Amino acid sequence: MVNSAAAQESDSGADKDAPLKEDIRLLGRLLGDVLRDQEGEDMFDVVETIRQTAVRFRREADPKAGEELTALLHKLTREQTITVVRAFSYFSHLANIAEDQHHIRRRRAHLMAGSAPQQGSVSFALSRLKQAGVERDTVQAFLRDALIAPVLTAHPTEVQRKSILDAEHDIARLLAERDMPLTPKERQTNAHLLRARVATLWQTRMLRYSKLTVADEIDNALSYYRITFLRELPALYDDIEDEIDAHYPGAAIAPEHYSYVQMGSWIGGDRDGNPNVNAGTMQHALTRHATTILDFYLDEVHALGAQLSISTLMVNASPALQALADASPDASPHRSDEPYRRALICVYARLASTARALGATNILRKEVGHADPYPDAASFGADLQVLADSLTANHGALLVKPRLAALLRAADIFGFHLASLDMRQTSDVHERVLDELFASAAAEPHYAGLSEPRKVELLLAELAQPRLLYSPYTDYSEETNSELTILRAAKDIRQRYGVRAIRNYIISHTETVSDLLEVLLLQKETGLLRTASGELEVMVVPLFETIPDLQRAAAIMGEWMALPLVRELIAKQGQLQEVMLGYSDSNKDGGFLTSNWELYKAETRLVELFAHSGVKLRLFHGRGGTVGRGGGPSYEAILAQPKGTVNGQIRLTEQGEIIASKFSNAEIGRRNLELLVAATLEASLMPHAAEGGHAERLAGFEAVMADLSERAYKAYRALVYETPGFTDYFFSATPIAEIAELNLGSRPASRKASKRIEDLRAIPWGFSWGQCRLLLPGWLGFGSAISAWLDDGPGRDDKVATLRAMFAEWPFFATLLSNMDMVLAKTDLAIASRYAELVPDVELRERIFKRISAEHGSTLRCLELITGAQERLAGNPLLARSIQNRFAYLDPLNHLQVELIHRHRALAQEPSKIDERVHRGIHLSINGVAAGLRNTG
Repeated sequence: MVNSAAAQESDSGADKDAPLKEDIRLLGRLLGDVLRDQEGEDMFDVVETIRQTAVRFRREADPKAGEELTALLHKLTREQTITVVRAFSYFSHLANIAEDQHHIRRRRAHLMAGSAPQQGSVSFALSRLKQAGVERDTVQAFLRDALIAPVLTAHPTEVQRKSILDAEHDIARLLAERDMPLTPKERQTNAHLLRARVATLWQTRMLRYSKLTVADEIDNALSYYRITFLRELPALYDDIEDEIDAHYPGAAIAPEHYSYVQMGSWIGGDRDGNPNVNAGTMQHALTRHATTILDFYLDEVHALGAQLSISTLMVNASPALQALADASPDASPHRSDEPYRRALICVYARLASTARALGATNILRKEVGHADPYPDAASFGADLQVLADSLTANHGALLVKPRLAALLRAADIFGFHLASLDMRQTSDVHERVLDELFASAAAEPHYAGLSEPRKVELLLAELAQPRLLYSPYTDYSEETNSELTILRAAKDIRQRYGVRAIRNYIISHTETVSDLLEVLLLQKETGLLRTASGELEVMVVPLFETIPDLQRAAAIMGEWMALPLVRELIAKQGQLQEVMLGYSDSNKDGGFLTSNWELYKAETRLVELFAHSGVKLRLFHGRGGTVGRGGGPSYEAILAQPKGTVNGQIRLTEQGEIIASKFSNAEIGRRNLELLVAATLEASLMPHAAEGGHAERLAGFEAVMADLSERAYKAYRALVYETPGFTDYFFSATPIAEIAELNLGSRPASRKASKRIEDLRAIPWGFSWGQCRLLLPGWLGFGSAISAWLDDGPGRDDKVATLRAMFAEWPFFATLLSNMDMVLAKTDLAIASRYAELVPDVELRERIFKRISAEHGSTLRCLELITGAQERLAGNPLLARSIQNRFAYLDPLNHLQVELIHRHRALAQEPSKIDERVHRGIHLSINGVAAGLRNTG
């Protein structure tokens, strides 16, 4: 890791990977230099010996090296242990930076060589569409009506500190600089700066000593807007416009500004299981959103003022532009002939007033004079359009593109709200609030105890009443007051920041129609729903999470959309209704195979229902980072959706450290945004295979999948929920208890204070299995299902042929297996067996681990039987090499984590002996393993 051998350990791969090896060699050497300087030669030698031994153990399968590694780690002092953990953790971080830079380098090489468009690019998508006969006006209509919305969320496994992200961002920038032509002196300066930033990283605390607050999470998320979204999203729109012109030449249409990619957020509005989110955090979130976007607008307007030095002595300006200039508070005679500058001074002054009105307290550049604030973002955009129109009409069209066009686009996309904040709460809370409101108003003494038909009847009757249940003269519980205050705050936020500031209310654990009607009634109580005019300000969005919920989803939505009041509200929403599907809880509930199948079936049924009802369906995918939580490549995931489920409308969550891996680098961030647009274009507009033979074959595949799902479900439940002692095994053989102690996020790791797997949040559940290198939620049940199906009755060869046809012809099944393949590539039973040794009950340890090992072996054999690939990730050699190269640096972290957990739990028996250094070492190792595996949250 810390000398030139680091990059020479892998001689596989094409020459095109040579720059990646060179970058890893450089960063490894710099980290080694810093380690020598900071910790001394002896400590450097310890780390290097461990690294070399781990490499031998991993790549040469040398059992003697394994014994040596165990002995080396066991004899480390506590101080040495922390240094070793930090060294290997930081190498994982630096390797990630090098890989990201290499992805950018390879993409640029493709573009410079004039290669055919790469899959996942908008150019590739448009090529496919044109070949399929899709016309330009169809693409334009799609963009006009589409909504593609990544939604950033904070979750309890997010391990990155902003200070670390900032240092790594600088390292990435300096590494990219080395690809440019540099003089020897410039290269020397670059190396010096790189070493300084690596030294800063080494001297920066990797962990938080205090628990993250919601305000911290909001600020962390906003850093990705400054790094990526504010500039790259408008630039992506321009690129897409250019690509459309290139693929459909001679059919130029005046560009229209469609905001088809918009940002969303849950941070500050997601109350489900998080007592720290309230009306105050919602207000704070929007204030910070507005401050961030208005700071950006102010900087850009100021820069435009410097650029647009156009004089009316040289060229004319439009009357509208002259009027805007005349309204400026700038009276300087030096700018009397420069109307663009005076107009921009006017715009700047109005923006500054707007920023103060929306909560900004620190505007860096004071405006020349006072001007009234803008009433809304559209008015700001209109002023910018006046400048653009005047330039275009007076020989200045070339001056629009660089900055003004991007600012105009940003105003359309971000408004003054930056991102739409979703509200989310669990249905149980709504029921308790209404139970109290009904009882206090003497309308129904025991609402919560009513049957479902009676609840629906009562809720509809109350929605038809002009009066409110709430009285300002009644004392309510803290929970009821808090929930009503939040909804009132939402109304105020929409009035202040624009209607896009809050548009959706997500209901967790939606199990009945009454769960949806309850939120309608709460909106009526707080002025967000006016039943007389049929106006609903915030869309009610059900979240179906567990396997039974997914199975009931279409029936519930059918009942919901059949209600006359709801039909009226949906019509006012543009005949559109959103439905959210949860990947995490369905996986924890029923396992990987069944979760994916039930999601597929739920989507198919919803498409049929919505088509029959004449309502447009927008699906909101609650995907996580791990494959077990719906993770995996977004492009493939969208293309694998059942026919009719995308249709130009898709929202999906971006969670935990996945946000950092996708959006902490501007170019990588733009590529990830482009992937979403390209996949949505293809999934929505590409003609589907004709009915008849294809439909019949698909039905056959689906019948097989239904059988496999039932078998996988039984196998998964048998181990996780029905095996005596499995919960104890999980809490002992993974770092779940230590993860719960980490100051990772503002949300608790469990919904309730219990050790039941049912109560554990799906996110730390998956994260824990990743840390111990089993990644069990991404594959458990598959091997049992396939084996049992093949062995059940005659025709085994025909069944194998069917499975291979499913893999070759059905994107859903192919993506399922591809994601599982990636998970299995990161799985390591030898490492997992070390964690199993943490289980004090020997009989329990051996019994459970034996079953897990058998299922793992069966899963590998079945995957190889279907795909024909003996090696993991045979179809993605670059990723395979990346993962393989990481293992030698991950292994010591896992071994050390086991050793530290063992020490920590032994000391925990006597609280007076607990050593904070051991505790800190565990947390550092968790960070390092998460960085090494990347999609773990």
